[in-house]
Amino acid sequence: MDSFPLGRYSVARIGFGAMQLPGPGVFGPPRDRDAALAVLRRAVELGVNHIDTAQFYGPDVANELIREALHPYPENLALVSKVGGRRDDSGGWVPVAEPADLRRDIEANLRTLGVDQLAAVNLRLFESDGPDQLFDDQLSIMIKARDEGLIGGIGLSNINREHLLHALGRTEIACVQNAFNLVHRESVAELEECTTRGIAFVPFFPLGAAFMQPNPVLGNQLVQDIAERLGRTPAQVALAWTLSVAPNVLLIPGTSSVRHLEENLDVASIELDGDAREQLTAVAS
Repeated sequence: MDSFPLGRYSVARIGFGAMQLPGPGVFGPPRDRDAALAVLRRAVELGVNHIDTAQFYGPDVANELIREALHPYPENLALVSKVGGRRDDSGGWVPVAEPADLRRDIEANLRTLGVDQLAAVNLRLFESDGPDQLFDDQLSIMIKARDEGLIGGIGLSNINREHLLHALGRTEIACVQNAFNLVHRESVAELEECTTRGIAFVPFFPLGAAFMQPNPVLGNQLVQDIAERLGRTPAQVALAWTLSVAPNVLLIPGTSSVRHLEENLDVASIELDGDAREQLTAVAS
């Protein structure tokens, strides 16, 4: 499988996202703990060396599962987390913006995963129209954590191009994690900026959000038709298209099923023909 730099690591372009390991709504324990552990172990067996997680997945659940399944970790495994959010008692998503809270959450990720350093940590924004003083203060916390060796690289998530350019004026950025898929391409400007600068772009919701019904990606008739023609699943076709958009795209599809994991990783073997790729690219135009 092709690889791309992520901080000091070189990672396979298809990794694993831990968001689906906790219970429904990314809240509480998994329905089947043994199955969740098996998925993580199988992912590493198949060459996954990039796992995306967060302390607020569960909360705490995803990180604890990763540690139980994989610690001590392979030397080449890039563990990437994110800060900027927490969960309330009912499972709601709560923005965490204060710089001191970001530092505490970085340290919480380190403790639960059982590591001295994370490959990268994404600063996840929830509501921000552009760089402001708070963003600068948050960025200062991230820079300090990197300079002290707690994180290997700084990532940005749910940002716009202005955030990225402002951040690059202060420091190196290891990755950008924004929503992007076949149907919704609002982050194309950020993707293009990352591609030009050689920064890893990690799309979340590459198959559409689970809460969007009907699913605009997997339910797309063209995706289904091409999948049938190629003898693949609609998910594989959508992921293959996303992977083909640019060489710096790193996929982190998540699942709690070993079968789906293996299907996701097999996307690396799919080469869309010219007609298929042109038709899929035109979906959002």
